[in-house]
Amino acid sequence: MTALVQRQMPRPAEILELAKFKKPELNGRRRRLDAALTIHDLRAVAKRRTPRAVFDYTDGAAEGELSLARARQAFEDVEFHPAILRSVPEVDTATTVFGGPSALPFGIAPTGFTRLMQTEGEAAGAGAAAAAGIPFTLSTLGTTSIEAVKAANPHGRNWFQLYVMRDREISYGLVRRAAEAGFDTLFFTVDTPVAGARLRDKRNGFSIPPQLTPSTVLSTLPRPWWWWDFLTTPKLEFASLTSTGGTVGELLDSAMDPSIGLDDLGVIRDMWPGRLVVKGVQTVEDSKKLAGLGVDGIVLSNHGGRQLDRAPVPFHLLPKVVREVGKDMEVAIDTGIMHGADIVAAIALGARFTLVGRAYLYGLMAGGREGVDRAVQILSDQIVRTMKLLQVSCLEELTPAHVTQLTRTAPLPR
Repeated sequence: MTALVQRQMPRPAEILELAKFKKPELNGRRRRLDAALTIHDLRAVAKRRTPRAVFDYTDGAAEGELSLARARQAFEDVEFHPAILRSVPEVDTATTVFGGPSALPFGIAPTGFTRLMQTEGEAAGAGAAAAAGIPFTLSTLGTTSIEAVKAANPHGRNWFQLYVMRDREISYGLVRRAAEAGFDTLFFTVDTPVAGARLRDKRNGFSIPPQLTPSTVLSTLPRPWWWWDFLTTPKLEFASLTSTGGTVGELLDSAMDPSIGLDDLGVIRDMWPGRLVVKGVQTVEDSKKLAGLGVDGIVLSNHGGRQLDRAPVPFHLLPKVVREVGKDMEVAIDTGIMHGADIVAAIALGARFTLVGRAYLYGLMAGGREGVDRAVQILSDQIVRTMKLLQVSCLEELTPAHVTQLTRTAPLPR
């Protein structure tokens, strides 16, 4: 029988052509970050490198954490409908939001206690935002000052998230400082009249400054690099508040005021020279009410599931809200975003913009500024790839026809 394959002795030169050895990466941080292909990969690195109480503060949510789980599930329960035979050699991910440009359809959400997670904190986030051409949002509970964030992102877009506190003058002072520093958008936050019950934090004794217990000490012993950073950098404290001691719930309850109302929104509107956005909207009715009050936009958000558990899923609300108020003001969304495809789906259903919180913080904990850059790059690559597979060349070409929202639960008729 005639042989089907002609055999020969292996030639070393041909073997070297077929199998090229990868140059080893000697920088441990860069090696870890290069190996992270998804935000979930960055989360795994962050969990290994961060004390449990700190990681749980970032990763956790309120009570049974149902709001967060449902928000993430909602994005996973998306069916895309790609077009075919459309030439899309390149895609344009740029957009305009709240009166200015962004190179990508997402920005960095406001997060508190950020330097506790990794000492580069908000400066790393603002610097990464500057490099990527996207907005950065500073929290009232931030651990870097308004002025220092401006220095880290001097030519980019900086936004400020405002809690209206019991002592109104503190809030008014922050509004004035943000305006003087050139921040262009203010997020008036309405979903935190009191602190949610974050049970992971209570079980871990999480506080500012950290409370040491035998359990927390054991958790930090395998992570000496975190303690080295913590002890050899400036004292951790709120940059915008004078009170820094106590548990997270105690700090929020002492600062927040459950009596805030429409009058407070009017006062801030008169004070603030830039775009005013209400963050924490969770019903269609409130969206319609705000559309008539002169605000420039809203953020559909349940605070990352960290306040009221079993709150509405922002992504489920999105199409209804856009139909009702999308012509009157811009609608953004956060909570549960872990993939660039989540962002594409939100834009397709009418969101003008999206915000990422935990996704950015996982990168920060995994590798400081380089980790944030990696998180932004992962999401950016996923957005571009998803758009090319849908065969759309720009964000404006995304429509509700590209997305079906599948549901595992549906409300019972009343």
